[in-house]
Amino acid sequence: MPRQLSLFCLSLGAACCALIGASVARGDEMPVRKAGLWEMKIVKVGSQSPDMTMQHCTDETTDKDMTNAVSPLAKQVCSKQEVRKTATGYVSDSVCSVGGLSMTSHAEITGDFSSAYTVKTSSHIDRAGSQQDNLTTIEAKWLGACKPDQKPGDVVMPGGFKINVKDAEKLKNLLPKSN
Repeated sequence: MPRQLSLFCLSLGAACCALIGASVARGDEMPVRKAGLWEMKIVKVGSQSPDMTMQHCTDETTDKDMTNAVSPLAKQVCSKQEVRKTATGYVSDSVCSVGGLSMTSHAEITGDFSSAYTVKTSSHIDRAGSQQDNLTTIEAKWLGACKPDQKPGDVVMPGGFKINVKDAEKLKNLLPKSN
């Protein structure tokens, strides 16, 4: 379970940075996703890590609540968080530091928020002198209504591990502590 939780945190972090950072940014706000069940396939380009697919049940209120819950945290750990509308979608740039880890990222978001969108992120991570560059693609598509046993905010990982993103306090506690 710890490996799944770690993958979840990384994946959710990437998705959150790309999708809900707009509220802390000066610039454009991204649209709210269509209510229902979204499949999000996360591909780490050039990595030995396996692709991961998760499902997220959401509604308008949940997407807005996620923005409001993440905003204070992002303001604490990010010195830069900007979203700009482009001719083809949106671009997000951020610089964040937490627990001795510094990350600079650039994301390009294309598609729409009612049927499918793609987030291509390049990031540079520096931790205690060790550096790593990552390319990640998130391919999201709307599947339809949430399943009967799901409520808005539920994220289901491979193997059935489920967490609700509205538990922001629990998610904040998963972040590494600064030394």
